[in-house]
Amino acid sequence: MPPSFQPNPRRTFTQGSLEHKVGSGIVFGKFMPLHNGHMYLLNFARQSCHRLTIMVCSLESEPIPGEVRYAWVKRLFPDCNVVHHIAPIAQLPEESPTFFTDWAETIRRHCPGEAFDAIFASEPYGYDMAAVMGVQFIPVDERRELVPISGTLMRNEPMKYWQYLNPVVRPYFVKRVAVVGPESCGKSTLTAHLAEHFGTVQVHEYARDLLENYAQHIPSFNPLNDLTEADFATIARGQAASTEALAEHANRVLICDTDLITTEYFAHHYLGHCPKVVEQLVAAQKVNCYLLLDPEGIEAHYTPDVLRDMPEFAKRKAYFLWWKAELQKRRLPFQVISGTTWAERNAKAEAAVKNLIGAI
Repeated sequence: MPPSFQPNPRRTFTQGSLEHKVGSGIVFGKFMPLHNGHMYLLNFARQSCHRLTIMVCSLESEPIPGEVRYAWVKRLFPDCNVVHHIAPIAQLPEESPTFFTDWAETIRRHCPGEAFDAIFASEPYGYDMAAVMGVQFIPVDERRELVPISGTLMRNEPMKYWQYLNPVVRPYFVKRVAVVGPESCGKSTLTAHLAEHFGTVQVHEYARDLLENYAQHIPSFNPLNDLTEADFATIARGQAASTEALAEHANRVLICDTDLITTEYFAHHYLGHCPKVVEQLVAAQKVNCYLLLDPEGIEAHYTPDVLRDMPEFAKRKAYFLWWKAELQKRRLPFQVISGTTWAERNAKAEAAVKNLIGAI
């Protein structure tokens, strides 16, 4: 039998009956990752007490960085006292005979001045922890029937259990696909097709939107001569910001019309060098697969004017070869999308994305 609960004299009473809320509560866990089961527990606890402390516990060896998990909880529960616990300590009761007293002490150190009244948890160890701390244990869905998911299942198969992830957490797991290659190869069309086919969202090319805006509102603007380092920094930051903002709305995969390597390339082309901020954003971006469109094989779909302009086609082919060499040099995953019909190209691109996210 678990140790009996010792009443906490700090608990307050109103007209001879208990208050409808506990004074100060605590929830602690790894939240690796934070899923809807955790969200239920944390929201339950938040609704049950006047002040809630959420302790995010992490070790350096764990697969999802503690700083990432702490940021998730901090963003989703801004009205709570969110604490990051990073001290190395036994993780299971069977690992140490002083497990509960050690944890009571480390909680005291991480939450100086806090006088807790209750612990909320979905694990039976809550009784032992509460007894050591001299507080009440309030169990929450120990049988995991209300939200049937676990951190282990979520880590092992995030695509399968996608519905149990909060949108704030989804960007960590979402797969990012960038459609790249020369002009007039159907990048924007393919991006839109893939987004519709997989029921997800697409990221537009921010540079195109920005330059069209400049042209509309700055009559003297000429992109061939007027682009500056500041413009390329704005383009790179805008592309990165758009990608991250839309990742929260993605359904397992995010389809991007271009990526930051394109910005880096054109910075060298127009400026003769690449601003440091652009290089930093390129290094920080995450793309799981590039779909590189080959201009050959679909010449019949070009307009007569383009077909007559063979030097322009030669430029597109050279740019395609540059992209292929660049992706190989950077050791980035990519697949060439070729074919003589759009249907053939669509099918190849669909297969590449399906291979990335697996069977749902």
